[in-house]
Amino acid sequence: MDLSVVGAGHVGLVTGACFADLGHRVVMVDNDAKRIAGLKRGVMPYYEPGLEELVARGTRERRLTFTTSLREGVASSTILFIAVGTPQKATGEADLAYVEHVARSIAQCLPAYRLVVEKSTVPVQTGKWIEHTIRTYLRRKLPFDVASNPEFLREGTAIQDFMKPDRIVLGVESKRAKDLLVELYKPLGAPLVITDINSAELIKHASNSFLSMKISFINAVAQICERAGADVEQVAEGMGLDPRIGRPFLNAGTGFGGFCFPKDLEAFIKIAEQLGYDFELLRAVRTINEQQKRGFAAKVQQALWVVKGKTIGVLGLAFKPNTDDMRYAPAIDVIEALQAEGAVVKAFDPQAMREAARLLPKVKLCKDPYEAARGADCLAILTEWNEFKELDFKRLKKLLRQPLIIDGRNLYDPARMKALGFRYIGVGRGRVPLPMRGGAAD
Repeated sequence: MDLSVVGAGHVGLVTGACFADLGHRVVMVDNDAKRIAGLKRGVMPYYEPGLEELVARGTRERRLTFTTSLREGVASSTILFIAVGTPQKATGEADLAYVEHVARSIAQCLPAYRLVVEKSTVPVQTGKWIEHTIRTYLRRKLPFDVASNPEFLREGTAIQDFMKPDRIVLGVESKRAKDLLVELYKPLGAPLVITDINSAELIKHASNSFLSMKISFINAVAQICERAGADVEQVAEGMGLDPRIGRPFLNAGTGFGGFCFPKDLEAFIKIAEQLGYDFELLRAVRTINEQQKRGFAAKVQQALWVVKGKTIGVLGLAFKPNTDDMRYAPAIDVIEALQAEGAVVKAFDPQAMREAARLLPKVKLCKDPYEAARGADCLAILTEWNEFKELDFKRLKKLLRQPLIIDGRNLYDPARMKALGFRYIGVGRGRVPLPMRGGAAD
C-alpha cells in the first residue's frame, strides 16, 4: 500500500519505518526541514534501539522517503497517518493545534478518496473534530474517512512493540476504512480490537492512566513497607503472581516520567472534568507520583544529614533505560531539589548526555559511572540501565567518599550490598539502615 505518516517524532518515525520494512511504500512528512534533511542523510533525531538500521534499510530499498511537503504525501498515499505532537497545555489539556493544522491542510490538497488515521494520542471526540475540519475546508466534494489507530509503542522497545503487538485497536465507522486497516495490519497477525472512534480514543488514555495507577499504587505500598520493615519487592512478587493483577508495572521507584504517562494522565483528568466527572482516583495517582520524586530527594538528604556542600553522584538521567528521552524524567526533579539544597551533582547516562547538558546545565556530566562516583558522598541510582546492574562495586567503594548507595530503582540486593560493605538504601526495602560504624553497614 501507499502510506504517508505526518510527523517524524517518536511515534511517527517508528511507524513509518516499520510499515516500510513490511513492504509498503511510505512517505514521511514533517515540517521540520532540519529533521527531514538529517533523516535523508541517515541521522536519527533521537535514540531508539534498531531504528537507525530500519530507516537505512527502508531508504536504501526506496520504500521510505522523506519530505517537508504535506501535499506530496497526500497526493501519493491512500492512507494518511497523523502522528504529530499533542503537547500538554498549562491547564492539563492536550494542545490539538498541530492535529487541527494537519487536518485543515489535508482538506486543502485532497485529490481523491483518502483514509485519515489519527495515530497521535488525542482526547475522545477528536476524530469527530478532524472529520468536521476536513469537511469544512474541502475545496470540492470528495469522499474521505477518518479512523483512530492509537499507538502502544514504548520507548526503548518501540520496534518490537510495533512488529509484535499484543493488540491493534482500530476505531472505524465505515466498511471501507475497516477493510483498508484490517488488510494493512494483517501481516502482523495480532488480535484486532475494532471499535467506534470514540472508544478507540478512550482505550489509549484509559490504558496509560491505568498503568500509571499501578506504578503509584506500588509506590504507595513501598511507603508502607518502609514503615513496617517489609520488602516491597517481595510484596510485588506475591501480588504479581495473581493473574488478575500481573507483575509488570509493580516496580517501586522514583515515580513515572517520560512524555506519555504524565501527559496522558493529566489529559484524561481534564477530559473527565470536561465531561462532568471528577476522576478523583487519577488525581491521587498524580499526587503520589509527585510525592515519590520529592521523597527520593528527601532520602538523600536524610542519609547525608546535611546536603549543602556535599557531592552526589547520579547514575541515570533518561526517564527509562534504552532511550535518551528526558521529558518529565524523575531525575530532573530529584537533581533540582538536591541542587536547591546546595548539593553538587555529577551524573552519567549511557544515552541522555546531550539532553542533560541542555536541561541540567549545572550538573557535571561524566564519561562513565566511575567518574560520577569519584569523590562523591553518595551514589544515587535514578534509571535502571542494564549496565548499572553489574558494576565493579569494589572499585566504586574506593572511589566514593563513603560507601553509600541510594537506589531509586531497586537494582541491587540489599544483603549483597551489605556484605560488600555498603550502606544501601532502596525504595520500600524495609527500614532505612542507620549510618555505618567502624566501616561496616549496620
